[in-house]
Amino acid sequence: MSKSINLGIQIVPKSKTLDSYALVDKAIEVIQKSGVKYEVTPFETVMEGPQDKLMAIALEAQEAVLAAGADEVLVYYRMQVRKAADVTMEEKTAKFK
Repeated sequence: MSKSINLGIQIVPKSKTLDSYALVDKAIEVIQKSGVKYEVTPFETVMEGPQDKLMAIALEAQEAVLAAGADEVLVYYRMQVRKAADVTMEEKTAKFK
């Protein structure tokens, strides 16, 4: 079984005619439907799971924004990967909840 990582993704759509927030919502919908653990923040959405699965979801989210009418997208990733152990969102945020 693949170990879990954290992947933060920020998709910045560019469109001369469409609302950027509505386009970002299309990416978040893909992530919501994926079944992985995730958290939406004001600047990015962080997912938790196997790296190959998260990268596939990220690509699907990017394509959803383009399919919704964006002229182009800027996509920023941040990942935390451990050599021999899982990475969880909870370990970083539990003490603040």
